[in-house]
Amino acid sequence: MKSKRSLIMALFIIFVLNILIICIAQMTENADAAVYKQGSSGSVVRQIQTRLKNWGYYDGSVDGIYGSKTTAAVRYFQRKNGLTVDGICGPQTLAALGLPTGGGKTTTYSSDVNLLARLISAEARGEPYVGQVAVGAVVLNRMRHPSFPNTMSGVIYQNGAFTCLQDGEFYKPVVDSAYKAARDALNGWDPTGGAIYYFNPATATSKWIWSRPHVLTIGKHRFCM
Repeated sequence: MKSKRSLIMALFIIFVLNILIICIAQMTENADAAVYKQGSSGSVVRQIQTRLKNWGYYDGSVDGIYGSKTTAAVRYFQRKNGLTVDGICGPQTLAALGLPTGGGKTTTYSSDVNLLARLISAEARGEPYVGQVAVGAVVLNRMRHPSFPNTMSGVIYQNGAFTCLQDGEFYKPVVDSAYKAARDALNGWDPTGGAIYYFNPATATSKWIWSRPHVLTIGKHRFCM
């Protein structure tokens, strides 16, 4: 009987210790997550303002002070990009801006996958799988090209870069295959061989895009340099 009570007590202690470990881990994760809101200041706020200004969401001074104008600009950015509209730059908004979330490399990678998957789904939903990976590869190729922003959010949210941000496709539910395609692209698969543009010949209205050197065609998309 005594040994049975000892066993129950030991199991109870193990259970309590597991709960404590989980709570501590959650508290540490929350403590590491960066949050910027009205009243914050510093270099990260300056970066937030710079990106919002470059993308046409903010017309105030880039002074590193998170005031009412910055809050309004953040709310505008959140509203236009399917984020929770609270005027606060937490992990999700920071990731959409291409800024560190404070959650480490794993969080950053996860944010990249989600953002890239959303674009792939919007631009290549219904395309062959290799075509979905190719669209993701174009985004990554642009990040490495001197003519484009060097962050994923910068490339995706660049004014006029992708029609899906104007026609609302970007905010529709993401198809499952897009997540796998995003991971494959991020892991280095580039079916295009370095292409930085693509378009659908059946719907393209720009004469300029037809002048770009053709690399290959996958599904309905023509990929070019």
